[in-house]
Amino acid sequence: MTSLERRNLRLGLLFISPWLLGFLAFTVFPVVASVFFSFCDYDVLSEPVWVGGQNYRDLVADRVFWKSLYNTLTFSLLSLPLGMILALLLAILLNQPVRCRGAFRAIYFLPSLVPMVAGAMVWIWILNGKLGLLNQALCALGMTHPPQWLSDPAWTKPALVLMSLWGVGNSVVIYLASLQDVPQSLYEAAEIDGASAWMRLWHVTIPMISPVIYFNLIMGIIGSLQTFASAYVMFNGGGPDRSALFYAVYLYQNAFEYRQMGYACAMAWILFLLILGLTWLATRATKKHVFYADS
Repeated sequence: MTSLERRNLRLGLLFISPWLLGFLAFTVFPVVASVFFSFCDYDVLSEPVWVGGQNYRDLVADRVFWKSLYNTLTFSLLSLPLGMILALLLAILLNQPVRCRGAFRAIYFLPSLVPMVAGAMVWIWILNGKLGLLNQALCALGMTHPPQWLSDPAWTKPALVLMSLWGVGNSVVIYLASLQDVPQSLYEAAEIDGASAWMRLWHVTIPMISPVIYFNLIMGIIGSLQTFASAYVMFNGGGPDRSALFYAVYLYQNAFEYRQMGYACAMAWILFLLILGLTWLATRATKKHVFYADS
């Protein structure tokens, strides 16, 4: 390296040093520390004691752990496909040339701007078994015994799925942006060939926006498996029969309520491996179905 190149390198490192220091202090160090603590008996207030793989063996025998994992996976299997389909349908509707289109887009996007805790408090009122707006509407439609969304173990997860569908505005915006990039010439060619609206959607729209669908799928997997705020606010402690005890909530309880930080770190790494595995499976499964215009 010449003296000028060395000088430019030092200047570059100096300029990015605040980010590097923050990355090392707030990302690399916590990750490495969590790996170490996952093999320790650690309660934050005292020195960690090395116990090897005991935390992971305890997880296998922990029924509450498996219950929280089951609840989280069930919620993800319900909310993720429903949310993706609803967001895509809304984006297609909001992409039509109608009057006040911008106002409709803003209305559908606004719920995603509401803080999660505030939204959960609103939904506690909406889903109240006796006085909630949803059950009042169901009674008005003729249902004599509407679901007890917050007190019946069979309805707690569907209640959270409903709440998650309320906030699909972010995905709708992403779909809208991709829909506007689809060349109109493809639609015109499909119409000339006699393709129906459904055929144009299936053979033109979806293949052209498949990278965005893939992106929303991956982000949905990551987000749904880390669901915390809504479940914690609406069902503090896990709800009836722990039917709404999600993985992230149980992790939080172990770390900050039971002060079993080593156990919580082990749970965090299990969650990381689960997300990594599901992301890899989703990537492999969709590899042949994602179309990139430049490829």
